[in-house]
Amino acid sequence: MSESFLDGRVTIRIGDVRAVLASMPADSIDCVVTSPPYWGLRDYNVEGQIGLEPTLAEHLAVMVEVFEAVRRVLKPTGTLWLNYGDCYATSPNGRSAADTKAAGVDDRTFRDKPFSTVGGGLKPKDLCMVPNRLAIALQDAGWWVRSEIVWGKRNPMPESIGDRPATSHEKIFFLTKSARYLYDAAAVRQVSASSSEVRWRQNVEAQNGSTRGNGGRKTNGTMKAVGGPRAKVRAADVSSPRHSGHVNHTGIEDTPRGSRNLRNYEPAPLAVWPISTQPFKDAHFATFPPELAERCILAGCPKGGVVLDPFGGAGTTALVALRHGRRSELIELNPDYAALARRRIEGEWRAVRPPSSSDLGPLFEAVVANEAAE
Repeated sequence: MSESFLDGRVTIRIGDVRAVLASMPADSIDCVVTSPPYWGLRDYNVEGQIGLEPTLAEHLAVMVEVFEAVRRVLKPTGTLWLNYGDCYATSPNGRSAADTKAAGVDDRTFRDKPFSTVGGGLKPKDLCMVPNRLAIALQDAGWWVRSEIVWGKRNPMPESIGDRPATSHEKIFFLTKSARYLYDAAAVRQVSASSSEVRWRQNVEAQNGSTRGNGGRKTNGTMKAVGGPRAKVRAADVSSPRHSGHVNHTGIEDTPRGSRNLRNYEPAPLAVWPISTQPFKDAHFATFPPELAERCILAGCPKGGVVLDPFGGAGTTALVALRHGRRSELIELNPDYAALARRRIEGEWRAVRPPSSSDLGPLFEAVVANEAAE
């Protein structure tokens, strides 16, 4: 069963994710942005749900199967952005996910389990390392793992533990179907630090350079700073090693001054991808923030392309895709959640959509203001 709305820009397909993916055309999706159900975290009370497998090994096997189906529908140039939070091996403490939600302290990494996650080598209090195990399993299945990104939460859920640091991050793994793929670095470029501006004003060729390059064993001169004024490149340099003439020819000098490429870790004061969790008053528990999906979509999906979320949930991926001129497809097992997502998408789209604009602003709450300012 599927339904399309907003002039066909959003499609929601209802059913088991593997069966639905099998019915979709191969090589039809430009980008996948998703956050699957975490292992042993919540019981959504839906037959066929993923995440309640008795062992971690069984869960990983299911995940690999799902993403094999995802890979079939992804274009050769397509990208996959996979958010998955870790957990600790423990037994249920008697409080359900619904009770936690009702208490108003719900968070994607809360540790009240529907069943015991101890066993199979996981001891009580062990960090399960599920995100990394999943990334390795997908790598073994043929995916390219291109980056491990840290989502640093500005407002993590408080923890009462006293024998380890509290958890305030999740992982996003950037994977690709092929060795060559679409990645729009300019769309997610960041403002450079003032220290970089100072360095870029230097004359690279006039620098003495550092003798520390290659552990002090650099044989073709000192290592000089990159990003300064471009020196005249000789024809011989083009066909020689990339650091010939002591200048980095890897393309970094093509980055516009005043900006730099997005990193998988942003040092203080920016911190790692510093995005707050987003509350959602309706029935769905796990809602990741729009800004998280936004970076992934801008970097990994061309304008006019199609973004897929095989675990559609509350529809955040579709909302961000709409705001940036992309189409979206969601897959959701629970018909109630699918209806909830459609109400949310249509309601928020109509609430903030300017009367005429094909390239909307970067954040939901800023769309109207951006249009007015123009």
